[in-house]
Amino acid sequence: MTQPAQLGDGTRAVRAGLPEALKNEPTLPGPVFAAHFHLPGDVSGPYTYGRDDNPTWTHLERAIGELEAPGQEDVDTLVFASGMAAISAVLFSQLKAGDVVVLPSDGYQVFPLVREQLTAFGIEVRTAPTGGDAQLDVLDGAKLLWIETPSNPGLDVCDVRRLAEAAHARGALVAVDNTLATPLGQRPLELGADFSVASGTKQLTGHGDILLGYVTCRDAELTASVRGWRKIVGAIPGPMEAWLAHRSIATLQLRAERQNANALALALALRDRDDIEGLRYPGLPDDPSHKIAAQQMRRFGCVVSFTLPTRARAERFMEALTLVDDATSFGGVRSTAERRRRWGGDDVSEGFIRFSAGAEDPDDLVADVLRALDEAAV
Repeated sequence: MTQPAQLGDGTRAVRAGLPEALKNEPTLPGPVFAAHFHLPGDVSGPYTYGRDDNPTWTHLERAIGELEAPGQEDVDTLVFASGMAAISAVLFSQLKAGDVVVLPSDGYQVFPLVREQLTAFGIEVRTAPTGGDAQLDVLDGAKLLWIETPSNPGLDVCDVRRLAEAAHARGALVAVDNTLATPLGQRPLELGADFSVASGTKQLTGHGDILLGYVTCRDAELTASVRGWRKIVGAIPGPMEAWLAHRSIATLQLRAERQNANALALALALRDRDDIEGLRYPGLPDDPSHKIAAQQMRRFGCVVSFTLPTRARAERFMEALTLVDDATSFGGVRSTAERRRRWGGDDVSEGFIRFSAGAEDPDDLVADVLRALDEAAV
């Protein structure tokens, strides 16, 4: 049953995707581990083979759809084995040889590999930065516009409504990577996007123990093409991962409130320090992206980025932290940070830090970061 659109985020999160209440049945059924289902006679019904569909996926897909597009019954969500599986499903189900796709030049660090594969398939790839809506300049003739806002790891924001309107006027589809914002921070379909795509590995599930991705779409034909791609390549999540993800979504609003508040507290504490440069957080009133972020985002996320003068300084900072794990990814209940340049895929300086605020007490977290910065300066 679709939840009413006017429910609060916390109420929606704890009840999202739950089946009808039946006496003596669990409120959230356990994972269904099945490769095949009883199927006598003619093929009918929703569950036939484990690569096509699964009851555990169904509950999770309904939950995510209720968060991405509250009160809208014409929206479908498909879950995948990872965020990259979801991204690939949209790209490769919608594009063919001779098509043009516009990607962000400052997006997720795997995009250079994606570009190589797209080009190998005869698809023209154009890129432009997220900030300043620069992708507008390369839209003519495109079949698909891919937006990542806020961008990872630079945290630039673009005007989704403006870009979507321009893309649709040129006959292009629009996909928005909603990973960093989550559905509680931003609803791309309401802003005009055709696809909302995300890695559920990050803040959506929030515990750093699940690889998951999803695609939410309002158009039945587009959804069918993405579903077909999932079936062909078999990029499906395990039932246990899907069940854990659904369970985790119940606390999304609680986690997001604390984590986003911690990110803002940290950004405010860092704002006046003279030993860092390039501090970015869309929730800061003086951030270059704040104006447009405030118009289209309901929450500003849990990630802060900044740059220390040298690689050595950044590594000393990371070593001095005691409440923050040196780890990739973001969005977990335990704060993490990393020197992003170590991967080599992001166009950032050697001292660039991507910091993901967790759910620790804000005073403890800020104090740990400030102490580590002071120790790194010695």
